[in-house]
Amino acid sequence: MRPLAVLGGTFDPIHIAHLAVAWEASELLDADVRLMPASVPPHRSPPIADATTRVALLRAALRGQDRVGLDTRELARGGPSYTVDTLAELRGEIGERPLVLLLGADAFAGLPSWHHWHELFELAHLGVLSRPGHAGDWTAELAREVASRRVADPRLLHTAPAGMVAALEVTPLEISATRIRDLLQAGRDPRWLLPPGIRDDAGLLDAYRM
Repeated sequence: MRPLAVLGGTFDPIHIAHLAVAWEASELLDADVRLMPASVPPHRSPPIADATTRVALLRAALRGQDRVGLDTRELARGGPSYTVDTLAELRGEIGERPLVLLLGADAFAGLPSWHHWHELFELAHLGVLSRPGHAGDWTAELAREVASRRVADPRLLHTAPAGMVAALEVTPLEISATRIRDLLQAGRDPRWLLPPGIRDDAGLLDAYRM
């Protein structure tokens, strides 16, 4: 069964590196991918733009996509966006379909600081997005948890609903939402860092120009 993969973030704003990672993960896993904007991320500062603006940007960026979609459940739920709650909710909806949480290598390394982090492995597989040749720098606790779960072939995630960890080597694009916001504040036009749907409607970025 084709997995469902989830890529969370503030997407403040979404940019082409987000889409590139989502699409590469979709291909590597043969999975459908959903981008899931966080309401209140527990491990970082609150987003600059409000939920309505970020969703409008995401919808514009995803226009015409067939394997990358949008899931706004964390915004609808409000409060801190604890991943374990989101995965439990999704698991209840999709049954035994494989579920994959996509995480950057740095976020994965910090997993032991997450809310009820051990439970994540019971709810989903973890796909660790990394640069080719990049080795993880993990705590001993995380390394012990992962040791028996690691698989070399991402397609093995099709064979069970949850519990495995696979490295997904994706193309590194040095683009950040912070850089885009800084350019907008300076009166510059970062159009080539943004998906076409956003470039075609510059007014969507007004929240970052104030």
